[in-house]
Amino acid sequence: MAKVPVVAKSVIVPFILITSLFALWGFANDITNPMVSAFKKVLELDNFQASLVQMAFYGGYFTMALPAAIFVNKYSYKKGVLLGLALYAIGALLFYPAAAFEAFGFFLAALYILTFGLAFLETTANPYILSMGDEATATQRLNLAQAFNPMGALGGLIVAQKFILGSFQSDDLNADGTSIFETLDEAAKSVIRTADLQVIRNPYVLLGVVVIGFFILIAMMKMPQNQEQETKVSVVGSIKRLFSSKKFVWGVIAQAFYVGAQIMCWTYLYQYAESIGIDNQSAVTYGISALVIFLSGRWVGTALLKYINSGRLLFYFSIGALICTLTTIFVPGMVGLYALVGISFFMSIMFPTIYGIALEGQGEDAKFGAAFLVMAIVGGALMPTLQGLILDMGGVGYTDIKILGVPEVNFSFILPASCFLIICYYGVMVYKKNF
Repeated sequence: MAKVPVVAKSVIVPFILITSLFALWGFANDITNPMVSAFKKVLELDNFQASLVQMAFYGGYFTMALPAAIFVNKYSYKKGVLLGLALYAIGALLFYPAAAFEAFGFFLAALYILTFGLAFLETTANPYILSMGDEATATQRLNLAQAFNPMGALGGLIVAQKFILGSFQSDDLNADGTSIFETLDEAAKSVIRTADLQVIRNPYVLLGVVVIGFFILIAMMKMPQNQEQETKVSVVGSIKRLFSSKKFVWGVIAQAFYVGAQIMCWTYLYQYAESIGIDNQSAVTYGISALVIFLSGRWVGTALLKYINSGRLLFYFSIGALICTLTTIFVPGMVGLYALVGISFFMSIMFPTIYGIALEGQGEDAKFGAAFLVMAIVGGALMPTLQGLILDMGGVGYTDIKILGVPEVNFSFILPASCFLIICYYGVMVYKKNF
């Protein structure tokens, strides 16, 4: 029997183009994670207010995922991709007037619209990749495409470190380590605030221009169609079929908790680092390390899927993530920070593996299944906000009080630990074929 290729030669070019979008939204995700801490300092916000950056960013996914699936059902995967790119570009370009008005709400609105575009892209691109070949290799194919997501994310973090955080005047410190910005009068703060918000603005505006270039390129390219998955189906009938599948329903639940865990680990890495004396710009080095480890884990995981059942591998990786998270909670200092970075290796395969398992065998219902799995990304909006509330329990600092003998920033990682337990359960149920 001939070996089924992961990607057929006939669709190599379209596969590469759609895979490049994974890097493009990865860039947006990870240039945004350090912005929680950045906006907090520039606009003098508390932890809860700063966490609204993630609420706006990931809330856009929840709002637009189902409309995106309905649009794709009526038209095509290609048109869904093009509309996603258009919304992405508009949101990024809106950072220009947001910086001019110096309004936090305007920035949140720009991020919200930007993620309307990302919702279209993820709702469309993930099942599109699954459809570009045999279903037997679909999960491998999606893991391969998703492996390019952290490459874009790595680019986003490097830009955040070198061109945003590295240029912030509000981050400057006195000789004794205290903030210069906090000691200034309002007029002096206003000058620095204007300059720093322009620093935030510029990469997003440039990103908008790049996205327009991708829009033009894909608009001109002839893209493949999968007749089974691009067949027009009844929205209500499709949703009923999907939610009659325990494997799918639990996949959506697991995905929501996974995204929540990922965003908490990557967002609050900076607060954890600051709590042990590492400044924001230097902390990005640890964020970059986490992404490099994440990328290596994605490649290792993709290779392991050839030999290990996807549910079993998900179980193994969730146990590894849980052990690292518990170390972050109960071993303060650099060991805890290293463990927090190490979680990324075990998170690496979770999103595409859960996605592939949940959509396996869904056929023409995949586009609506994809929508609910993308809506699950709202976990990235809700759970970091809860973690921000834990950090505010003793004040705006990160070590104001101790809970179970550790600073509140350490204890706050009990939330991602709980998430990994749920993912562990899903992996067990899948490989034991209880779903």
